[in-house]
Amino acid sequence: MCCSRAVTISSWVKRATSSAVVVVVLLAGCGRSNGPPLVDERLGVSRGEVHAPVDFAFDSIDDRPVSSEATRGKPTVIAFVNTGSLPAQAQVDFLVVMAKHDADKVNYAIVALEARENREIVELYKKALSISFPVALADETTSAGGGPFGDVTAVPATVILDRGGRVVLRVAGRVVKSDELRSALRGL
Repeated sequence: MCCSRAVTISSWVKRATSSAVVVVVLLAGCGRSNGPPLVDERLGVSRGEVHAPVDFAFDSIDDRPVSSEATRGKPTVIAFVNTGSLPAQAQVDFLVVMAKHDADKVNYAIVALEARENREIVELYKKALSISFPVALADETTSAGGGPFGDVTAVPATVILDRGGRVVLRVAGRVVKSDELRSALRGL
């Protein structure tokens, strides 16, 4: 895919939804080769070569780690949510169904942007939504809009990592449906 195709994709996304959408696609072979990707705020598309793997570790609410080390080797879908958001719940519902079909080939994880004292609420959220994959609490930096994935406070925020742990898709502020996720996962 080349940079001129990124403009076409951005235009399609803007027509496909009326809400504010931030889509960041890291495109191999376009733009510069070092440093952070170039972001065109107007287009909502990041252009640049695929960068180094993202290093992260979140506090899992069970014994299954949600970290860069645990997810390497398989494509990974991480959804950043909060328990009070209906769109975030819809995103989780899509991931729960997808995980039933391909959890052996793809890692799934939920990271709740909730305070530590809300851990019990997150555990109840996990149970109520029948989430079979790891759920973790975000650290303070991530909850404040920083951290290794950038600002993920516009929930749901969904990130796809390739087998090496590099971000290949990042969508914030809207639900990413199964067909769009599967399309992004194809070939990873």
